[in-house]
Amino acid sequence: MRLKELVKKIRSKNAGPFLLTIDIFCSDKKNFKTIIQNISKVAISKLYKIPKNQINIFPMKQLNIIKITIPRPNIQGSSKDRDLHGASFGIILEELKINNALINK
Repeated sequence: MRLKELVKKIRSKNAGPFLLTIDIFCSDKKNFKTIIQNISKVAISKLYKIPKNQINIFPMKQLNIIKITIPRPNIQGSSKDRDLHGASFGIILEELKINNALINK
């Protein structure tokens, strides 16, 4: 199963010219728990090809939201920047594989 099948929405946006934030809106507490057990800095590092020490994960249990902050691959507005608003980076995370054994707990 993929992450996108367990969530209401995944969105990404700028967190300044050097960072991106990815918000994962979980549909309920059970899915929040499953997702937080599957999301790791190692998994995100592999997906985005960035060092794990540059990744921050902020679970917001009361809201069933997980916020992830990563560095932008290029400075916002630079000649190499292909996504000025950072809106396309969440799509990559949608494909994260979720451990099926944890879903049925």
